[in-house]
Amino acid sequence: MVPGGVVAQPVYFRGGNASAELICVLLMRDGQPMRYFPIGAKSDVHVPLRVVEDLDSGTSIEVHVAAPAGVSGTVIVDLGLVEV
Repeated sequence: MVPGGVVAQPVYFRGGNASAELICVLLMRDGQPMRYFPIGAKSDVHVPLRVVEDLDSGTSIEVHVAAPAGVSGTVIVDLGLVEV
């Protein structure tokens, strides 16, 4: 959650997928879909997000991961935010 009295902005998204299947990471903003990031099997992704949108004070960000049933592995997510 973005602290009170602060406005934040997403700067980048980085994600890594150690599984043998394509996965999708979904960022939710206050319960609504914000951005989707597909990550290939045994791959990674780096997406610059600077100047995309502001996250006002009190905004809640959740991360959801979707993968085919039975998939196992490790997913690493790094979301960079900066105060504006």
